[in-house]
Amino acid sequence: MNKLENQLAFIFEIDRLKAVYRRTMVKADNNRAENSAEHSWHIALSAQILHEYAEQPVDITRVTTMLLIHDIVEIDAGDLFAFDDESLQQAQEEKELAAAKRIFSLLPEPQSTQMQALWIEFEQAETEDARFAKSIDRLLPLVQNMANEGGSWAVNKIRKQQVIKRNNYLKGLSPKLWQYVNDQIELACAKGWLIED
Repeated sequence: MNKLENQLAFIFEIDRLKAVYRRTMVKADNNRAENSAEHSWHIALSAQILHEYAEQPVDITRVTTMLLIHDIVEIDAGDLFAFDDESLQQAQEEKELAAAKRIFSLLPEPQSTQMQALWIEFEQAETEDARFAKSIDRLLPLVQNMANEGGSWAVNKIRKQQVIKRNNYLKGLSPKLWQYVNDQIELACAKGWLIED
């Protein structure tokens, strides 16, 4: 295969992400399940809009790319609900790493190595760019659940502390967004959409 054929093979493969469904519901479309491709697009655009709230400078191009590729691994590994059991989360990490190696290897070099490195950076969430990307990945489902009267939180009986822990990346990274998250969590508890601890 030549370079273009490899790139097109990757592009064709990632089309499969449209068939991976999440537990987040799309209120605008009769509460159907959101797919992972929609989620990736939505958070990438959200990061573009909200990056001014990052306390430290972030490279929004890198952040956006991370968000566009972060769930590609779900083509092989499937989506795991954010609040599933810890043992399931650990097993998912192994599946996702194997998926990253397979899917990104469809690309020619150096794109293959670059994309896989960016995916790993997002997963480790140690750089400012990755931490901001991860925080937006956590923030958007909160916004969606709030707009949908608790959405997947209410359906799955999620607890307040679970949501606080999940959004902890914002603490120190973006005080304004962290305050927003906490205000929304309190409101969700008051409305009975989250279980008080």
